Amino acid sequence: MQNDLLCLYPKFRENISVEGLYLAHQLHKLGTTEEAFVYANFLSSLDGRIALEDVDQGSSYIPKQLKTTSDFRLFMELHAQADCLITHGGYMRTLSEGGLGNILQVKDKDLAEWRRNNGLKPQPAVVIASASLNFPFHESLHEHQQTVYIATGKKADPDRIRYWQNQGHPVIITGEDKMVHGAPLISGLTKLGYKNIYLIAGPKMLHTVIREKQLSRLYLTTTHQLIGGQDFRTLLTGSELGSEGRLMLEELYYEPDSPIGSGQFFMQFSLNPSLISAEQKPEVNP
Repeated sequence: MQNDLLCLYPKFRENISVEGLYLAHQLHKLGTTEEAFVYANFLSSLDGRIALEDVDQGSSYIPKQLKTTSDFRLFMELHAQADCLITHGGYMRTLSEGGLGNILQVKDKDLAEWRRNNGLKPQPAVVIASASLNFPFHESLHEHQQTVYIATGKKADPDRIRYWQNQGHPVIITGEDKMVHGAPLISGLTKLGYKNIYLIAGPKMLHTVIREKQLSRLYLTTTHQLIGGQDFRTLLTGSELGSEGRLMLEELYYEPDSPIGSGQFFMQFSLNPSLISAEQKPEVNP
């Protein structure tokens, strides 16, 4: 990759390489067995589109014009530093239908070697969050021998809970209703020994981990495009956020030539550490 990034904040620098940019953050060293480091990454257009809805198919997809080689490289650098990923049932369904690519494993040879050199397992554990518990299991998880947890709420269908337990996957109960809640989920994963948790789920999961003061850092790529469209997904859904939604910009990089004809920002935001707590206690049913 070319050294074509500009650092605009906190200090101006030129000729910065995309490759290694996020590995240098050493996220795998930031979490502890007492307090996990939880980070998320999103790709958005200027008008806030992270995906468009295919109403006829009942699924969503990322517009091709949003995707770039640089953004995907940085996405995978964040992936490589995690000991646990959080995804959701909707992604598993769309993946099985061929609507999205498989991002459940680290596949680049250099990133796999980076994990080995830094004492991480070959692949991270995976948490699949779901209220319905109705989704297909992707065979690549078995092929790569990844530990898989299912996260849901206390009022989820008990037959579906037993189904996943019988498949050999522990079920983490995260709240009093059917939905997955951020605080008990992160607390449960921390108790299981996970220290660096990468959120690759959607807007609902981002909302609950921010609202419940669990997110440590947000990475956001914003491409300088207006996408439009009447049916779309944006960064957050749910109730209005208060002080939990206040972010502080830590780094800002500019790539002027990608996507072609526009450009994009790579941004890193931190949350106030004093806001991060975990008050709810989870139940983990093996």
